[in-house]
Amino acid sequence: MKMMRSFRRKFSISAPRLAVRPHVPWYVRWAIALPFLVVIGMAVMWAYDSGLELAGFHRSQAEKELSELRDQVQSLQEENAKLTNQIAAFERQGQIERASDVEVSAQVKSLNDENARLKEDLLFFENLPLTGTREAELSIHRLKIEPDSLPGEYHLRMLLVQSVQQRGREFKGAMLLVVNGEQDGNKVVLQFPQADSPQDVASYQLSFKYYQRVDKVIKLPPEMALESVEVRVFERGMQEPRITRTIGLQPVS
Repeated sequence: MKMMRSFRRKFSISAPRLAVRPHVPWYVRWAIALPFLVVIGMAVMWAYDSGLELAGFHRSQAEKELSELRDQVQSLQEENAKLTNQIAAFERQGQIERASDVEVSAQVKSLNDENARLKEDLLFFENLPLTGTREAELSIHRLKIEPDSLPGEYHLRMLLVQSVQQRGREFKGAMLLVVNGEQDGNKVVLQFPQADSPQDVASYQLSFKYYQRVDKVIKLPPEMALESVEVRVFERGMQEPRITRTIGLQPVS
């Protein structure tokens, strides 16, 4: 019975219709569809470009502006590099000028100090015949000891002068400084120059006919308090000093 019903459904009047279509190869289908696809693509691109133009955006103009901006950026970078080099050169020049200014200022100060000392020497020698110290064969004038710029350093200044009778003869000798002070509650005595330093000994040698200015910086332990300095001037070949002077520490004016 089931087979009969199935046969009737397939071959009776109520059976499904059979449709017969011709076979079309795929390349023919693509050949027919491709022109339509090309036309649609061109229409889409035209619509896109038209939309950009209507919105105020032009591709060629934008590419041109982008190229110009890139050129400007490169030019600005090159100019920035040049300005950076110029700034570095100006900074180096400024440093050199500042160093030169400091050096010139130091030289001017040194020359002013030297000028002041020369004026003092001139005034001293102008008045020397009026003083009673001219009778001494060798004398010490303007002896000063003052703290220097660094802790433990002291600046000693003095002027050695030969008498009128002795100025034709050259004085040769040496100078010895005996420093008296206190350190940790104990009395301390130091001598300059130190015997174990030949260079230091050589710097304390004296040689002059008329006068000699002495400027010495002595270095003491920072914790040592200086009380007085005794100056001893020896003539070459003599064991006893020709002249001795003692001076206490003077505050910086």
